[in-house]
Amino acid sequence: MKRNMIMAAIALMLLAVPSTMAQNKVEKGFKSLFDGKTFNGWKMANENQDSWSIKEGAIVANGPRAHIYYVGDEKQFVDFELKIDAMTGPVSNGGIYIHTQYQEIGWPKNGYEIQVNQTHGDWKKSGSIYDVANVKDVVVKDNEWYTYTITVKGKRITVKLNDTVVNDWTEEPDRQPGKDFTRILSKGTIALQAHDPKSVVRYKNMRIKRL
Repeated sequence: MKRNMIMAAIALMLLAVPSTMAQNKVEKGFKSLFDGKTFNGWKMANENQDSWSIKEGAIVANGPRAHIYYVGDEKQFVDFELKIDAMTGPVSNGGIYIHTQYQEIGWPKNGYEIQVNQTHGDWKKSGSIYDVANVKDVVVKDNEWYTYTITVKGKRITVKLNDTVVNDWTEEPDRQPGKDFTRILSKGTIALQAHDPKSVVRYKNMRIKRL
């Protein structure tokens, strides 16, 4: 009898622990971009593909410069709310691109990069719209999961880390594409960046809602 009571208690405790699926439940109106197990819906650029792996339900960026693009939706994203859980290792650098387009090699020329960096030597920290509206303050910590919420509506980009808005920038109405990089809002997809061999950045729970 005592053994049966112990087994029943253990079963109840297991039921009380949320499963990975429950923890990764997508909010109403959002679409998941990553299944936590495969690169389905994503396409690696044709350089340093070994910089990418999947471990413990997260995409891991660790290695020489490389990029991976979301290609799981034929319709490009214009106005949207994007949520991504990220975690950096010490002195790590990475990036989340918006309104970008797939390209075989090199730094993405289209769209904007949202910086992922707490303690890397680059002074432009997490939440920066890289080289456009930079953030100097460190809001979150290495080795801890935190959530990016990136909202694009019209010409306005808002970046929130957990519950803190760190960037709220509106593109100039007369902004023109540059010679080498087309840093302008139009439409496109999402991409992730592997920055260098010393950087380890993890991404999971990626989901998006069109606005």
